[in-house]
Amino acid sequence: MDVPALGVRRRWSVLAVCALALFLVGLDTTIITTGLTQIGRGLAVDAAALSWVADAYTVVFASLLITAGALADRIGRRRVFRIGLLVFGASSLLCAVAGSLPMLIAARAFQGVGASMLSPVALAIVVNVMRDPRERAQAIGVWGAMFGLSMAAGPLTGGVLLTVFDWRALFWINVPVILVVLALVALVVPESRGQKIRRIDLPGQLLLIAILGIAVGLLIEGPRHGWQEVWVLPAIAGLVVLLWVFARVEQRRSEPLIDPGLFRVPSFTGAILGAVAVFVAFSMTLLLTTRIVQGSWEWTAIDAGVLILPMALGATVLAPVSGFLVGRYGPRPPLLGAGALLALGGACLLIAVETGQALVLMVAYLLVGSGIGLANAPITNTAVSGLPPDRAGVAGGTASSARQVGTAIGIALAGTLLADASPGQYAGASLPGWIIVAACGLLLITVGVLAARSTHPQRGG
Repeated sequence: MDVPALGVRRRWSVLAVCALALFLVGLDTTIITTGLTQIGRGLAVDAAALSWVADAYTVVFASLLITAGALADRIGRRRVFRIGLLVFGASSLLCAVAGSLPMLIAARAFQGVGASMLSPVALAIVVNVMRDPRERAQAIGVWGAMFGLSMAAGPLTGGVLLTVFDWRALFWINVPVILVVLALVALVVPESRGQKIRRIDLPGQLLLIAILGIAVGLLIEGPRHGWQEVWVLPAIAGLVVLLWVFARVEQRRSEPLIDPGLFRVPSFTGAILGAVAVFVAFSMTLLLTTRIVQGSWEWTAIDAGVLILPMALGATVLAPVSGFLVGRYGPRPPLLGAGALLALGGACLLIAVETGQALVLMVAYLLVGSGIGLANAPITNTAVSGLPPDRAGVAGGTASSARQVGTAIGIALAGTLLADASPGQYAGASLPGWIIVAACGLLLITVGVLAARSTHPQRGG
């Protein structure tokens, strides 16, 4: 169901409302990093278990992205968008009043359900109202820049709230924003549905949730309890079996959640690996450095938030530049540049943490953020290039899920590295993390080489 053509002011008002929701989703991905230490103290739990506070949100978010988009096309995008806002607001309240770690983790998972209904659905709403290709490109550029802004606002807002209030304020802050967005949605956002309605792949959805949950659980709990524990091998075996079952189930469905056939296209597989790598590097950098700055360097939460601003600056400025480069020269130049920046960022992070120099850390943040900003547009382009138009939506949704999977893996790995370390040992314990960040950059360079062989500059970002 197409909506009638809207006026310019109304179209950009729709973009503003949807971008505000995206900002909120990104904010809750990063705001938690500055508060994990305080949450641990407030709930009297060890640091290793706190990775679940971040990953319960990202795992559920990643798992449900594609299904939420299909559901919105079926029953109405504005309707699902409103439901997502209500779920996100209610779960934020539950997070704020949580009296134990299990309750907080459950509330964060519930929050991930709401987030999955906001990000892809809001983008579909924007694309549906922006009919002119040039205006749509401008809108998507604004959309991409919101990621950098939310990345900046998360740690900084978290630092301010922790300085003035306590960790519960990290979740209370969502409630008034949700109320404002709900009111604006009622005023300016029209209802729309997809022209081609995809079936909901319930078996695939349940299998994907189980696979991601077990994989992240192994990364968090394995080092915490020891890989020699009796449950580890059965869990790994179960994960392998579930992956095999998932592939078989999806091959036999006419409209699978994730089409296994897409992974036979080298450029698509490379793009998915690249998306995971970029966000592993991002989340590891953010979580490890925040813990080091607050734990080892004994900086305040607000100082740690300010320190991260160069990362957000790099991501915000280079996101639209990347889209221009992809449109003019194809995905190869920005992918190679992004890979080089991430690799250099990993090297700078090692130097910064070993020497304790804040200026070097800010340079590292700028390099990593710039790499992230350059990478997003060509990754999406590479994922959909060479595929027929009717598969582009599934490919784009899979790439979006891969980004959240990368975030979850990075958070789990970061928590693993610092699990048994005291604040004075954080610098040494984080060394493998910086190697992983640099390796993610090298993987992205490889994706750039694959993209050069498989895609063409004429295809849009």
